[in-house]
Amino acid sequence: MAFEELKENLSEADANARAFVEHSKEYYQLKTFKVLMKVVTSLIKMLLLGSIALLALFILSFAAAYGIGQALDNIFYGFLCVGMFYILLGVLVYLMKDKLNKPLLEKFSEFYFEEI
Repeated sequence: MAFEELKENLSEADANARAFVEHSKEYYQLKTFKVLMKVVTSLIKMLLLGSIALLALFILSFAAAYGIGQALDNIFYGFLCVGMFYILLGVLVYLMKDKLNKPLLEKFSEFYFEEI
C-alpha cells in the first residue's frame, strides 16, 4: 500500500515537473518573440526616420554649402566649410562613443526585462 502511494506521488510529481518545463518553455518562447518584435519594429522605425532625416540633411547641407560659397564668392570654399564641419562632427561623435553605450544598454534592458 505504501509503495503504491509512493509510486502515485512520484508519477504525479513527474507529471507536474513535465508540465512546469513545458510551460516554462512556452513562456520563454513568447518572451523571446516579444523582445525580438520590439527590437525589429524599433529598428525599422529608426531606419525609416533616419533615411528621411539623412535625405533632409543632405539637401540642407547642399544648400548651406552653396550659400556659404556665394557669400565667400567661391563655391568650393562653401563646400569645403560644410565638409570640414562634418569631419569635426564625426571626430566629436567618435570621441564620445563610450558615452552612448549606457543609454543604449538601458533602453534594450527595458525591452528585455519588461514583464509580459
